[in-house]
Amino acid sequence: MPLQNRIDPFGDIHAVEARGLFTGNRGVIHDPATKTLLTRRWKTKAWIICECEFRGRRREVMGRNARSGNAGWTELFFLDEVTALAAGHRPCFYCRRERAKEFAECYADAFGITRPRAPEIDARLHSERLAAGSVLPAVHQAEIKSLPDGTMVTAGRHAFALHRGRLRKWGFDGWHSGSVPAAELGVEARLLTPPTTVAVLQNGFRPIWHPSIGD
Repeated sequence: MPLQNRIDPFGDIHAVEARGLFTGNRGVIHDPATKTLLTRRWKTKAWIICECEFRGRRREVMGRNARSGNAGWTELFFLDEVTALAAGHRPCFYCRRERAKEFAECYADAFGITRPRAPEIDARLHSERLAAGSVLPAVHQAEIKSLPDGTMVTAGRHAFALHRGRLRKWGFDGWHSGSVPAAELGVEARLLTPPTTVAVLQNGFRPIWHPSIGD
């Protein structure tokens, strides 16, 4: 039976077979004895995106991985970077340093800030995360095409991402084939990717897509 550690674009955590391209964490949010989640869904505002393979290290997923024998951090998994960004995560400065620096540079350009620090970015993102209680802003059909590639929107609890100006529906196993007209989302469309991250995308950050997105 799969563990409950797979993140959807809404930031919710599920138990499904598919793993995805990236791991990440929000601190320790599991019981290593049972490998089940605690009631809390984060312990830190630093929600990060990490590499699944880094310097040959091996971890027991949702086990005891700290040197002390305690839990360490709770491994979460994402289809791709587009999904993780929509959920409110950002690249890790340790295992994905160059990507994190690129994200921070685009953040700096977006908001006119010199050398933004990770806690500052995390605090701003946390105030916009749906899973942390934020309200998603409405987005009109006419606005959707002007959003940068990699931005995700939602309608009726379905999630869609803009890819080369077209909407593609998200799934745990990958991106659905074929595009969806913005008109089909209706008046209930909401911006799923945090506005801060949308600004980062607008200023040049290019997220990594799952291969199912195609050419």
